[in-house]
Amino acid sequence: MRRIVGVDTARGLAVLGMVTAHVGPGDPWRTFPPGGWSQLADGRPSALFVLLAGVGLALLSGGDRPVDGTRLVQARLRILVRAVLLVVLGTLLVLLGTPVVVILVVYAGLFAAGVAVLRWPRWALVVAAVVVALLGPVLRRELVAHVDVVDERPLDLLAVLVGQYYPAVVWFAYVLVGLAVGRSDLRSGRTHAVLAAWGAGLVVVGHGGAWAARLLLGRVDELTTAEPHSSTFFEVAGNTGTCLLVLAVCLAVGVRWPRALAPVSATGALALTAYTGQLLVIAALGDTVVWQPTTAGWVAFLLVTVATCWLWHATLGRGPLEGLLHVVSVRAADVAPDTLPPRRDPAAPAAAPVEAPET
Repeated sequence: MRRIVGVDTARGLAVLGMVTAHVGPGDPWRTFPPGGWSQLADGRPSALFVLLAGVGLALLSGGDRPVDGTRLVQARLRILVRAVLLVVLGTLLVLLGTPVVVILVVYAGLFAAGVAVLRWPRWALVVAAVVVALLGPVLRRELVAHVDVVDERPLDLLAVLVGQYYPAVVWFAYVLVGLAVGRSDLRSGRTHAVLAAWGAGLVVVGHGGAWAARLLLGRVDELTTAEPHSSTFFEVAGNTGTCLLVLAVCLAVGVRWPRALAPVSATGALALTAYTGQLLVIAALGDTVVWQPTTAGWVAFLLVTVATCWLWHATLGRGPLEGLLHVVSVRAADVAPDTLPPRRDPAAPAAAPVEAPET
């Protein structure tokens, strides 16, 4: 399937947002929005990254025309193989010891879990997303109260399911929403308008609901806040709304002026390489770039990331890590279906049997 510029652009913004969360400077005034402008890059880019994973799952399995039969089996195999490779890469990045919480192991788990719902209709995906967003935070709170969770262990199942930053029992809601979005015609103006409307509504539900709950309770409860990485219903709703708004704008602009988005869409096309690259640079430069960030360092990270991805994509196409995932998953799934013999006309005389040659 041909790449969609708007999806790549949104993914590029997600990567650049995560770079900002890692090495971006703080706000000296911290007035509006609460926590300062830098907090806009806290939690939301990673949520967009995961939601777009759901969109990617949909595109890998036919987009708005879902595949079935052999094609469905092959799509599932490709997804599972990619998930395994992402676990390996994520584990290696954790071993670098940077002060960055690496999302890739949880991302891989969410990616693999999406295989089970590839054939669900859009309404079922949306309903499931609401259920996960409502019940996931409660389930996580109960589990955390009774078990010890160590986020630094990348292959610890409990850390993946209920970890502090990316608990899968909550974040799977983003994948479900992304799958529902990916089952739509992403080049349609009507789809863009619907996504924008839902996005605006969810932002109000998330942040307005948290504000109302705070007024009613007279305090901030652990299940009623919309703070970044709180993994509450209100945070998930607000983040999902923001993601849908960003995606709607990127899709609409991408249909009309794709060349204007080329630098950022190239970054999105090489998202895994860009994400890995910035962690390697952080490991090489030391923890200071994270704990004591500067505006100059942040801008340098952004410019080098975009320029490198743009140049690579324009000259070589698919990124090195993206190419590895593609080649390995395609070969593992044998995505080229078996060639069937030509269909015989029932009215035509049957061909004479061919005798085996004598040996």
